Amino acid sequence: MNINFTTATFKDFENIPDHNISQRAEIFYEFLEYMKSNGHMNYRLKNTTGTNSLVHVNIANQDREYVSFVSSDYLGFTQHPKVKQAAIEGIQKYGTGTGATPLIGGYFDYHNDLEKKISSFFGRKEEEAVVFTTGYTANSATLQCLMQKEDIAILDMAVHASVHEGCAYTNKKTFPHNNLEALEHILKTSENLYRTKLVVIDGVYSQDGDTSHVKEIYALVKKYNAFLMVDDVHGVGILGETGRGTLEEADLLDKVDIITGTFSKTFGNLGGYVIADKKIAAILRFQSKQQIFSATAPPSSAGIIKAIELIDEEPIWRQKLWDNINYFKKGLDDLGLDTGVTRSAIVPVKIGDPYVTGDVGRLLIERGIYTNPILYPAVPRKDARIRMSVMARHEKEHLDKTLNAFEDINKKLHIAKK
Repeated sequence: MNINFTTATFKDFENIPDHNISQRAEIFYEFLEYMKSNGHMNYRLKNTTGTNSLVHVNIANQDREYVSFVSSDYLGFTQHPKVKQAAIEGIQKYGTGTGATPLIGGYFDYHNDLEKKISSFFGRKEEEAVVFTTGYTANSATLQCLMQKEDIAILDMAVHASVHEGCAYTNKKTFPHNNLEALEHILKTSENLYRTKLVVIDGVYSQDGDTSHVKEIYALVKKYNAFLMVDDVHGVGILGETGRGTLEEADLLDKVDIITGTFSKTFGNLGGYVIADKKIAAILRFQSKQQIFSATAPPSSAGIIKAIELIDEEPIWRQKLWDNINYFKKGLDDLGLDTGVTRSAIVPVKIGDPYVTGDVGRLLIERGIYTNPILYPAVPRKDARIRMSVMARHEKEHLDKTLNAFEDINKKLHIAKK
């Protein structure tokens, strides 16, 4: 089988007919070398400084400073002195690891404190939160635990990969992104066929930065006696009057059946959480595979507790973030670039052609701007884009430098909307 490297994406190498693992690895390695040769390898680059608006990255054995748009540390809490200090104190008190799973010795009082803090943040009772080691497993392990062959998961087609993985052992249907008519059709035709019907959506979608029609979706879900799960990893800390995310905007914080999220974005650490009815939470604690077979989060997680508190204690970070988002998006729009329908800290520049998108990523790197070219299968084949995450720690000079780079690149590659 011949693969055209000029149009290929990582998806083409997932399963190559008649290629064993060694043969598949060999041709994939050739593809990676091809990407490096044309400057399109903007992936797995080696950072030599911490997450921030400016980072040092080692490319081709050269260490250089870049304006970074690749991190979802939206409020900059990975570098907040109070968050760092709390993490340090956690390590000093407990050491560097837990050495066990939550079920058999790896559940510490700081895990309990974290569960209390995140449940309280959402206005829920403490017994309703379960902490996971990653946000990915908060989704995948929860869904694998709750959804079986007698059930059906109904997914917005744009949900995260962790949701799809979590539905491997249950029935699954997808509906076009934010399409209420299609969702209602699935709910109606599935009404009496399955034991449990669970609709799963994101609050903010990770590629376009747009939000779900959560209020309308919630009404449909309840109309057809289904359950609703909302993964709001990109909304919490950013949207809502007090930073509680898309559910706060929709006045649904106390109504949605299951809320999932991560500590790796707004809260500047690692881990995930699930908020649900206390009896569902109990099932997850004792039945989900990640809670049984994977070691718990390390004591540095104490920093998360401080980060949650800072959402209320220092709202200036959210205001600074929104000042940056509005300034940057306006600048891109003024250049005629297509930023889509984003209303979050995720700002795409949609280009369409995947090869041109790779060239834009290369030219941005050359100008000291570190971004993520996003290609199929993360987005449709003809919807490639440069995806950028704006941070509160970006200064106006960083944003202006990036806007100037896009202006120059547009003159060369003509990527503005027609």
